[in-house]
Amino acid sequence: MLKKSWPVGGVSPSAHLASLFIGALALIGPCPSALAASPNASPPQEAVDFLSAHRDLSVHPGQDFFQYANGGWLKRHPIPATESAWGIAQVIQEQLYVNLRKINEQAAESANQNANDAEKIANFWLTAMDTDQANALGVSPLQPELQKIAAVKTASEALDLAFEFQRLQVGAFFNLFVSQDAKASDQMAVHLWQGGLGLPERDYYFNSDAAIARSRQEYVAHIARTLALLDEPKGNVGNVVKTQRAAAAQVMAFETRLAQASRRLEALRDPVKNYNKMTPSAFTENLTPSILWSARLADMQLTPAEVIVGQPEFFAALEGLLKSTPVAVLRDYLRFHLVDTYSPYLSQAFEKEHFQFHNTTLLGQKQARPRWKRVIDAEEGAMGMVVGRLFVQAFFNETAKQRYENLVEAFRAAYLERINRLDWMGDDTKAKARTKLAAITKKVGYPDHWKDFSTLQFGRTSYADNMMASARWHFADMLSKQGQPVDRTEWEMTPQTYNAYYNASNNEIVLPAAGFLVPGMQDADVDDAVVYGYAGASTIGHEITHGFDDQGRQFDAAGNLTDWWSEQDAKKFNARASVMVKQFNAYQPLPGLHINGQASLGENIADYGGLLLGIDAFKKTRQYQEGQTIGGLTPMQRFFLGYALGWMMQQRDAALRRNLLSDVHAPAKWRVIGPLSNLPDFYEAFGVKPGQPMFRPEASRVRIW
Repeated sequence: MLKKSWPVGGVSPSAHLASLFIGALALIGPCPSALAASPNASPPQEAVDFLSAHRDLSVHPGQDFFQYANGGWLKRHPIPATESAWGIAQVIQEQLYVNLRKINEQAAESANQNANDAEKIANFWLTAMDTDQANALGVSPLQPELQKIAAVKTASEALDLAFEFQRLQVGAFFNLFVSQDAKASDQMAVHLWQGGLGLPERDYYFNSDAAIARSRQEYVAHIARTLALLDEPKGNVGNVVKTQRAAAAQVMAFETRLAQASRRLEALRDPVKNYNKMTPSAFTENLTPSILWSARLADMQLTPAEVIVGQPEFFAALEGLLKSTPVAVLRDYLRFHLVDTYSPYLSQAFEKEHFQFHNTTLLGQKQARPRWKRVIDAEEGAMGMVVGRLFVQAFFNETAKQRYENLVEAFRAAYLERINRLDWMGDDTKAKARTKLAAITKKVGYPDHWKDFSTLQFGRTSYADNMMASARWHFADMLSKQGQPVDRTEWEMTPQTYNAYYNASNNEIVLPAAGFLVPGMQDADVDDAVVYGYAGASTIGHEITHGFDDQGRQFDAAGNLTDWWSEQDAKKFNARASVMVKQFNAYQPLPGLHINGQASLGENIADYGGLLLGIDAFKKTRQYQEGQTIGGLTPMQRFFLGYALGWMMQQRDAALRRNLLSDVHAPAKWRVIGPLSNLPDFYEAFGVKPGQPMFRPEASRVRIW
């Protein structure tokens, strides 16, 4: 359950005072006093106030608070050609790029002196940056896998490769992974999940919106051009594309049938309905008679007594599709997905084709980022934790970590008080909620125990070879966990990731170190109101609330999927949550495209809950109690502007369209105006009146936590 979701190439702010900026982007230190903010802290002296400067005063707060809070900055900072979105997250990521590049270049300079992490980083960096080598090699790094595809004669052999390609992170036909058993969180289980689609989400195959329909047409053309490049790897595809159009159309038809069998985005958020445990033999016997799961899994050194099947009907449909689809189509499908996955690491011809569809068509990005930034993005997935250890040494310290941990406890205390005074929840459910809240583990900054990557090796043969080596290593590492005790010390994000998350199976919130970088601001420039609105409400309160949203509330204190609510309390929760679903369903960011209130419900509840906790915690601070203004703004006004600061971002229409169809997060603007319009404290702070768009009648306001 990630806190934030941003377009491809963007990163999401987490508890990021890093995003409190004005002017230059020089890194000034990893230990902002903002994180040290306490109930006894005094507000800073009057100065040029960044919150005031960001506003658009032509808009009343009650009309559109997002535009009022952020419009001034957004008008002065249009989206660069290399981006699909631009705002606070991207500005911070620019500084992270600079820091991470420094780590890579220093490793490259010292790599020949030792055989440690620096050697790994150097081999990866120098090879990935070698454009001439990539162009000379063309598609040759993939030839061994392409030859296997060419030898496929039956659907069963195509399925053989689909299993093998899972090791390369090519999700052909379906997805297989090992992770915690939702109903037995101390055990690792084998999961099988729907997959095999090249478009962002199943509704891309069916939505009638004109722009989405054009995306489908462009996708078929992209498949044809990619297949043509296999015949003309230098990019001179010419008439070759024409011969591949029929093949591309058949691949698209096959994927469309897979999409028809797939569950919708909102249905994938139901942890109970997507938990179907069965023995491998029963899976074969009852759903996929021609797929011998026990034998297939044994080939991967997996011998589970049971597997968890996310969507049984999908696999039943997949069996029929494999039987009815010509083998030639299955070969083209496998060729395309293999090449499309690794095109960014091949020659410029393949890289350009991949960018044209995935970045320009789907996201509206006009130009590619510089190669060194793209390499850093790839490195994050390949060996982010290896780089992360060096990142922490250079840009993080224990003082900042302790300050952040203290802020977490302030918000935990606020939630406890809120649970205690709920008037709609019974005593038994309250007691269990308190137990769960107390059990939430906080992980701050970086792992206490660093994972051993000593067996992960990179060479200088090719960029694609290194990416495949990483994929195989990570997949093998994942498979090795089956049947082993759960390691609850592991992190799913690297310290340099600009995001945060809640893990229901571990009942933990994870807050990476990147949130402690502060560009362009002196420590004393950040007051408590901003800290509690942005770092507190937008991240800490948000992540804690995920433990009690429509999904998280179904997991107990130990992280097990179990019903710990009284029947009456569960009905009351669902009735209150339905008000939020209705509210967000009504928002229409693009003509004809509404927010999916059910799919985004968990994130919307977390935003709303984070704000409630932030308000409660902030009211205990000295700044709030003294009531002094800064930049002409009251403490509570600054709190809400601080929250809005975290969503200071604008997107191209293509990226927004993708967001609406395939993301469980509402777009940034509506993550501000949506939750705030339910809060009386917001109305009071800005004089919001009935009749204004931000005002919701009392009977229609959300009231959950």
